Amino acid sequence: MARKIIITAKTPLEIKPQEKSTWICRCGLSKNQPFCDGSHHRVTDESEEKIYEYDEEGHRQEIK
Repeated sequence: MARKIIITAKTPLEIKPQEKSTWICRCGLSKNQPFCDGSHHRVTDESEEKIYEYDEEGHRQEIK
C-alpha cells in the first residue's frame, strides 16, 4: 500500500533524553519511522512553492 503525505518540515526533530539525543523524522522519507535515517538530506533543495512526490526508491517528482 502506498500513501501520499504532505510534509513541510525538512529537518528531523531532536528529542533530548538524559544522555543521548533521539532524532524523529519530520520529512516523511525515513525508512526507519519514526526515527530519522538521514533521508532529509534529499529534500534540502526543494522549493517552498512546489509539491513533490517520492517513489519507493526515493526518486523525487514535482507534481505541482
